[in-house]
Amino acid sequence: MARKSVARTKRKTTKSRSINLEKMSLSDLLVLQQEVEAAIEEARSRERSEVLVRMEQLASKSGFSLSELMGGRGRGKGKISVAKYANPDDRTQTWTGRGRKPNWLIARLKKGQKLEDFSI
Repeated sequence: MARKSVARTKRKTTKSRSINLEKMSLSDLLVLQQEVEAAIEEARSRERSEVLVRMEQLASKSGFSLSELMGGRGRGKGKISVAKYANPDDRTQTWTGRGRKPNWLIARLKKGQKLEDFSI
């Protein structure tokens, strides 16, 4: 009896598991959603870094710097502003003093606090 050769295709292996979404509770689904969003953001960041490295190598190989080819700061963005004010309850919420005031600051100012109270 002759042996038949079986053509096997190589697939990219991932850490996937079979998930039955219909049996999951709402809280489990929300946790899963957060994990997926975090994984997507991490993959996006990783791919962006890899592309940046490849672009820098290509520019260098051609005798240029990446900033020289991209016009200095990249896509024509202006000067980066430094945060001048912060929410005392959540220090990650900041405001540069430019543009529209954030809601947390508007609420505090209505209660009588002064803008200087939030200076960093």
